[in-house]
Amino acid sequence: MSSDQFQTATGRQIPAVTAAEMREVDRVAVEEVGLQVLQMMENAGRALAWHVRDIGDSPVVVVAGNGGNGGGGLVCARHLANRGVTVEVILDRPAADLTGAAAHQFETLSAMDVPTHETVNDVLQSREPSVIVDALVGYGLEGALRTPASTLVDAITMAGRGETSVVSLDVPSGRNATTGNAFVPVVEPDRTVTLALPKTGLDCGVGRLFLADIGMPAVVYERAGITYDSPFEDGDWIELTPSESV
Repeated sequence: MSSDQFQTATGRQIPAVTAAEMREVDRVAVEEVGLQVLQMMENAGRALAWHVRDIGDSPVVVVAGNGGNGGGGLVCARHLANRGVTVEVILDRPAADLTGAAAHQFETLSAMDVPTHETVNDVLQSREPSVIVDALVGYGLEGALRTPASTLVDAITMAGRGETSVVSLDVPSGRNATTGNAFVPVVEPDRTVTLALPKTGLDCGVGRLFLADIGMPAVVYERAGITYDSPFEDGDWIELTPSESV
């Protein structure tokens, strides 16, 4: 377990995990405890949608990749649309190439007729979105982004220089979750909503940092060898800052 920590507004210490440790937490949750990816993804996307609405208004553009991060972004798009927010989605690949949970979430969005774009285009500039959601890449990134993800990050950066706010899911795309190393290009969000536990590399360059509860029971952390005491109390997320003791 890493010694890097974050703290709540009251000074409560929250342990941070590396990408490898988070991968083990996810494995234990699914393989040993029986949580389903779709359960956790639903909680992540709902929390993300709340933060998007907290920071801005219509229209919203969700930029999504494959896997859990992209799937969470697509859940966010659904919850936003359900609440009357004007939302569009840009995928980093053809929809037919989505797999697993992300493909499942996209099927629902398609039935809802949420506008979706499968190529890099001028949507981010022409729509002048209030908020861009960065749901391209999760905690597994180890090197610089390749196209088309890198091109999308460049477009997010350009759009975010005006009045548009950017919210990243879990880890800003282009940043190593463990080391905090920022590859080029990298998303520099106004807010990051990280999931389950903060990652050790989120101590800078992430805007305001919020930790969202995705429904992991304490037994998951116990089996993964992580000392854990839930910080959420009656809430579904909590704001964090780097610990002053680190």
